[in-house]
Amino acid sequence: MEALLPAGRTVGVIGAGVMGQTILRGLIDRGLLARDSAWAVTKTRASGEKVAGALGIRVAQDYNALVADADILLLCVKPAQAEKVMAALRNAGLHPETLIVSILAGVSIERLESLLGTENPVVRAMPNTPCVVGEGMTVICGGRAATPEHLTLARHIFSPVGKCLTVEESYFDAITALSGSGPAYMYLILEALADAGVRVGLPRDLALTLVSQTMLGAARMVQQTGRHPAALRDDVTTPAGCTISGLLMLEDGKIRSVLARAVEEATRTVAQVGRAK
Repeated sequence: MEALLPAGRTVGVIGAGVMGQTILRGLIDRGLLARDSAWAVTKTRASGEKVAGALGIRVAQDYNALVADADILLLCVKPAQAEKVMAALRNAGLHPETLIVSILAGVSIERLESLLGTENPVVRAMPNTPCVVGEGMTVICGGRAATPEHLTLARHIFSPVGKCLTVEESYFDAITALSGSGPAYMYLILEALADAGVRVGLPRDLALTLVSQTMLGAARMVQQTGRHPAALRDDVTTPAGCTISGLLMLEDGKIRSVLARAVEEATRTVAQVGRAK
């Protein structure tokens, strides 16, 4: 894959927390972005020094002097900061061709463009935390001024840290609830199964190893075989065996409806977050 940008052009990350650092590290480690072509903004000097030491890039707490020369700006702040950041970018002399990539959960492209008040291309993205280990799931969509080339550029930003798909924005709230929040659901299930292993006599570290590798392997089988999860489940479920006994207990506990309700509730919540001022 070619470099993200021609030499001499820059990428700025506003809000260099876990996700901002992860994306930058992925780009740098893959050779898509030179360290001297990147800069980041943190809240405090102390956190800035940590980011600068970890990534070897410029870090500041004030981005007014940096925005005008940026070719891509990645916004990784909290959704509640959208209005403040967009106003600051506009007042800092934002170049009209600078690509804005936002990972602000629940904040629509329409609102981003309205708050920005310019004709800059805007791409909205929703990554998840497994990006930290290169196994993230990110979806993107473009605003009014975003071209296919801008979307390709956005895919190059997120591909080094996992899988990236272009989708319709109408899916974003549901995707945020499913894959954005999804790792938390998986951790809860993983923890519960490990506890179950302890309950039947396994050492905790062994139970955790067994469950985490089993969950990883099961996910890989879905991805690599292309078979429906129900078909793969049937392969494990022999007549009068232990698996069907365990599955019936899960069904008695209404696990399907509980998981579905969790995603439904999270979808409603993220929609409210996006409307918040």
